[in-house]
Amino acid sequence: KPSYPQDKIATNDGGEITLTFFKHASLSIEVDGRYIYVDPVDSYADYARLPKADVVLVTHSHYDHFDRAAIDKLSTRETIVVCDKVSAEAFDFDCVVMTPGATANPIDGVAVEAVPAYNISEGHLDFHPKSREDCGYVVTVGGSRIYIAGDTENNEDMKSVKSIDVAFLPVNQPYTMTVEQAVDAVKAIKPSVFYPYHYGEVEEKTDIDRLVRELDGVTEVRVRPME
Repeated sequence: KPSYPQDKIATNDGGEITLTFFKHASLSIEVDGRYIYVDPVDSYADYARLPKADVVLVTHSHYDHFDRAAIDKLSTRETIVVCDKVSAEAFDFDCVVMTPGATANPIDGVAVEAVPAYNISEGHLDFHPKSREDCGYVVTVGGSRIYIAGDTENNEDMKSVKSIDVAFLPVNQPYTMTVEQAVDAVKAIKPSVFYPYHYGEVEEKTDIDRLVRELDGVTEVRVRPME
């Protein structure tokens, strides 16, 4: 099978999570031989040759997050798809439809909580309007909480997320957060580990070095190939 960068993280109950980084907003979480894929997109990884999904999480319906072809390659009859309400309309089978504030337990030992994801800056509101109810997710496995923010700015709803062990926050303009907004969000959420993600695919280059510098002493920042 193809290989991609990975990190192993000890869970709070003494187990281990393997994070696999594909590209942009596409990643996976493996725990105890079970695979959770987040926002799989066909052009970001060779999903047909990767382990099948127990759970697929879709944050919202934009093309760089939601790709039915990738989901089909990862799915078996047992795969549970957890998605926002707009993406749900594209499926011809039942998925677990999430709106901000909803919770679900798609499989034993995995809890998912939907967090609001939306823009707040003037001129950017239409990219991810609050009314569409896009989602970020807090995934709890092994007693550890992993926050995958989806496409959002540093609104008060997402900044109120607490007790986060690992956070993935998007840092690209004009669609998601500036470096300043990401720093503000990380200081509010206080994750043990912060992975900037979704920091490419636009003309304006994200100053990742500055992001790391400004969070020195705040949290552990890990930069992986998630442009």
